[in-house]
Amino acid sequence: MRRGEFYRVRHPGGDDPRRSRVFLIVGRQAAIDSRFSTVVCAPVYSVFHGLPSQVLVGVAEGLKHDSAVHCDELVSLPKTVLTDYIGSMSEAKLLQLNNALVVALDLHTNEPAPNSR
Repeated sequence: MRRGEFYRVRHPGGDDPRRSRVFLIVGRQAAIDSRFSTVVCAPVYSVFHGLPSQVLVGVAEGLKHDSAVHCDELVSLPKTVLTDYIGSMSEAKLLQLNNALVVALDLHTNEPAPNSR
């Protein structure tokens, strides 16, 4: 299990009406390799709104059609549900993912956190 891999999750739960949904592992590799039972993932949808917190993906990554990773909707999923491997991101796509996560989480490396003063 690696950062940047896509997995189909059956019965994702919550308000999701679909029987399965594809998720991308976005957490850091050290946490994925640890004894933690969950990993941070982002859902993949067939809609792309053009937001900078979304990454276009598709057949090159193992998906059936063009889709988008939605980094504004991060979830923690049990590792045990990530069994149906779909594909993985290229290094170039991982860079786009990193940029989308910076936007989604409002991370600015040159500024102190508002509550850290």
